[in-house]
This record gives sequence, structure tokens and C-alpha cells, in this order.
Amino acid sequence: MSNDQFDLSIAIGGAAGQGIATPGGILAQIITRRGLHLNAYNAYQSIVRGGHIFLTIRISDRKIETHGDRLDVLVCLNQDTMDRHLGLIGPGGHVIFNGDKIKAGDPKPGVQLCPLPVAELSNKSRNKVIQNTIALGVIIYFLGLDFKVLETALTARFKSKGEAVVDENVNTARTGYKYAEENFDAYAQPIPQGSKPLALWTGNDALAIGGAAAGVKFYAAYPMSPSTGVLHWMAQHARDLGILVRQAEDEIAVANMVIGAAHVGCRAMCATSGGGFALMTEAIGAAAMMEIPVVYINVQRAGPSTGVPTKTEQGDLWQALGASQGDFERIIVAPQDALDAFSTIPELFNYCDRYQCPGIVISDLLISEGTFSVDPDDINLQPHIDHGEIITSAEGEEEYLRYKDTESGVSPRALPGLEGHVHVAATDEHDQDGVLISDEFTNPIKRRKMVEKRARKLKNIAKEISPPKLEGSANSEVTLIGWGSTYGVIKEAVEQLADKGVTANHLPIKWIVPFHVEAVTEILSNAKRTIIVENNYSGQFYRYLRSETGLNVDGHIRKYDGEPFAPHHIVDAVQEQLAGNTDYSVPTQEIMV
Repeated sequence: MSNDQFDLSIAIGGAAGQGIATPGGILAQIITRRGLHLNAYNAYQSIVRGGHIFLTIRISDRKIETHGDRLDVLVCLNQDTMDRHLGLIGPGGHVIFNGDKIKAGDPKPGVQLCPLPVAELSNKSRNKVIQNTIALGVIIYFLGLDFKVLETALTARFKSKGEAVVDENVNTARTGYKYAEENFDAYAQPIPQGSKPLALWTGNDALAIGGAAAGVKFYAAYPMSPSTGVLHWMAQHARDLGILVRQAEDEIAVANMVIGAAHVGCRAMCATSGGGFALMTEAIGAAAMMEIPVVYINVQRAGPSTGVPTKTEQGDLWQALGASQGDFERIIVAPQDALDAFSTIPELFNYCDRYQCPGIVISDLLISEGTFSVDPDDINLQPHIDHGEIITSAEGEEEYLRYKDTESGVSPRALPGLEGHVHVAATDEHDQDGVLISDEFTNPIKRRKMVEKRARKLKNIAKEISPPKLEGSANSEVTLIGWGSTYGVIKEAVEQLADKGVTANHLPIKWIVPFHVEAVTEILSNAKRTIIVENNYSGQFYRYLRSETGLNVDGHIRKYDGEPFAPHHIVDAVQEQLAGNTDYSVPTQEIMV
């Protein structure tokens, strides 16, 4: 914990099937109800049972946007966790473990080992996850909280399973709490009380709630990690919110179903990951050709192909940029965190509706499966909704040209069924009235008119979207450039660099297409040293930046092992580059998890 603020990280490690999610969820609930900020990241394998899981929960009395890069409490549910992670705990830290089965390693000086006689404390219970409940009691003692806080949380968690289960968990946790009181030292600085309770959500929850707030009434998906949480939330709340949810047979069906719903005026959305998005791309081009507003979400994971399904990466940027063939208009946006993901969905739908084009959201596992606190007052459940201009009356209208060549590129739109407004909606190129021109000798004037008409839409969208802004002093030694989910970790790295005497600022990019070429060029042309931070191997955003602006950069920081950046990775890399090493990939041995 730092001296000027409360900042503490707890990690729980074990194997899949050892019940890590339950104590993590209970702790998160206690923390946020106390009004403290929380950021949690779960590193896990694509294995139902076995494999290694490492859940990190960071708690602070100020807003935090990463899971951090140090640990204060380590809960080892198996020997593997002790062997892997003991070295991460520094002076003043605590290591909690089942002393009956786990052999302690050699910790750093000042680390307090906390072996628990689990068999004795649990009265030789045969419940395999009873050690988790005991460890919860110990953690609550370390945090300086009254046991009643944990008792209330356990009762709420297990009441649906009956009084006997509640009593077993409460009594077991109490034995752990009392044992810690008698044998271990609590933190001198107890956990503080925040100003008001905070809410708790995952990034996938935020995307789904953003869709509901935007007025989505049709959601389709084929389950694919790490996007499935959006489907789960939508299905759970569909009846109450009047949303039609369908799980289709594959992503091709999903992509076309949402187009059909959007065509008749329903706001429609779907989510998938890279492999599923690959199947959707032809349909995205179809939506662009038919000028139908629909939103597609790609939650990135480590690829290619099946890749590493439970690990994060920013590897799908060029996939989104090249989705479908030919020149076509679409909006691409990469939210910076869960709250931003929530707020972005209604905004994107408004742009898509007004400009009659598809939109693509690029999230990733770090955001979508992360767990975060949020101030309920920051969640606007009634955002501004703009469906664009839609013809609703058949009276007094001139000849209906669905794809009329207009100055703005936006054509008149009437929903199917309106008398006198019949038109063809097809994936072939067409004239202004919708009549297909692909089967005739293609009149080059007709084709050019339609291509140029659609292209004008993007120029106008760019004028509406706020360009990226430089965060920090323009006089800084280093300008760090990031996109999407690197926002929080770069922001914290800038603070740490300042403590080390290095001034840095940050240019975060959120809107990928349309790209604000002039604003970005002006900012970076005035920078002293530019470094791009990316969670991929090939520098995908760097290549895109260079293709749009012609600018080169002075250095790169890349990470592609499936785990996200921690602040110290960026701090170390910047210092390396200032010393002359301009190509820097984060070494595997430096990864916290």
C-alpha cells in the first residue's frame, strides 16, 4: 500500500474447479458496497478442470483503471500457485495457504507467511472448497473489517441454497477470522470507507447495458469466448426489457439476422470474437451496400484461428479495417474501458442510424471479461437517441429514390411497408432507385455516383466525432500513443514515469474509422519522442497510423503473450528506449501473472 492513498491488491490462485470465482465475487461485492474502487482481472486457461487460474483484485480509494503490477495478499489454493507467485509478494505482504497440504517457499524479507490448519479449522470437512471460505475470513481480518460484513455477504450469496449451507459458510469463515486474530498481524492501515456505494460490472455487461440503453430490441449471437457475457446479460434481461434474443446456429446466420432486423427499423446488435467475426465480414459489406445501420462487436482474443481463447490481445485491428471486400463505409471504434464501452454504444448507434451504415466495436478480453467498479451516477440509462431522418408518411412525397445521390451522401429512408415506397434492397450495386446495375453493361457514371455518394458520409461523420486530444503537457519528453484498452495502463504509467523524473504525455485513440488525420498529425509532429504501445506482435495500429498520416515513430512497446500490460512494463520500456533501445517487447519473465 502507498503512503498517500489506499491501494491494495489481492490475488487468489489455484486450479479450475477450486472455486476461485466465489471468494473473488464476495470480496468484490464487499469492496464496492463500501464505496471503494475495484479493478479485477482473471488470468485463466481454456480448461474446465485443472490448469492455472490467477485472479487479481485491486482496491483503492481513488479511481483505478488497471489491475496494477504488485501484490499485497496472495491466497494459494494449491502448491502450483505458491511455486509460481510467491516471489511477487514484497515486504509487508501476506501469503495465505493451507498449511496441511501446501509447502511454503522462501519468501522475500518482510513477507508474512500465514499457514492455516484447514483440517482443524473446518472440523475435517470433506468440502473441497472449504479452504476458500476460511481464507475469506482471514482476508477480512487483514482489512480491518468487522466479521459482520462478511457474514452479511455470505448470507446473501448462499441463501438460495438453504440455511444449512449459509450456516456452514458463516461458521467456517468465522473460524478463519478468529484464527487470524490470534496468530497474524493485520494491516496497520485499515480499509477506508468510501463516500457512497459503487456498482460492479464487467465490460461485457457494460456493452450489453449500453445496447439496452440505446434501444436495441433484437440481439443475436453464437457463443464465442470472450464475447459470450454480452449474450448472457441480454438473455437474462430480455423479457423485462422487451428485447428479442436469439442464439443462432453460426455467426453467418447471426450477422444476417441482425441486418434483417435493422432493415425494418429495429436497432439490432451482435457480438463475437475474431474467428466468428471472420465469418461475419461478408454480411457487414452487405449492410454497407444496402446502407442498413447495424452494430457488430468484436471482442478480441489471442489468435489466429482458435488461438488462445481465454487470453487477451489487440490483434484484430486489420481484420476490422479489411472486413468484407471493396471500398465501403463503416464506423470503427475501440472503447477505452467498461464505462466508455457503455457510453459508446448509444453514440455509435446514433451515427449508424443517421448515416445509414454499419458500425464495428473493437473490444478485447481485458475490458470485456474484466470486473470494474463504477459510480452509478456515471451511468446514463437514458442517452440521447437519434434515428436519423426516416420517411413515415406516404403523402406529399416526390418519387422515392432509396439511394438518392445527395450532397451529404445520406439518402431518403422509408421502412419496409410504407405505401408508395417500394424499393429493392440487395447486395448488388444499384442505381438511385435500387434497380440493380450489376447484370447490365455497368454504366460507369452510375457506379461512380453510388461509390462517391456513400463515401461522402464518412467525411461528414468525421466532422461530428470529437478528435483525439493529448493528455498531459505538450512539452513532455515522451508521447505515448495507444488505442482502445491500453488507455488505463498508459495513464498510470505516465504517473509512475513522473515519479522517476520522466515527463510523458498520452495520445489515446478511440475512433479508428473515420480517422482524424489532421488532428493526429499536428499533435505527433510537435512531439519530442513518440512511442506506440500495442497488445500485438506486428504493430497493427502503427501500420495503420503510418498509412493514414505518413508519420513514423521513435519507438514501439509490444506485448503478445496473451496477458495485458501492467504499468511497470511500460515504465521499464520507456526507460530502456530513452537509453537507446528503440525496439522493445515485454520479456515473458517480467509478466506479473
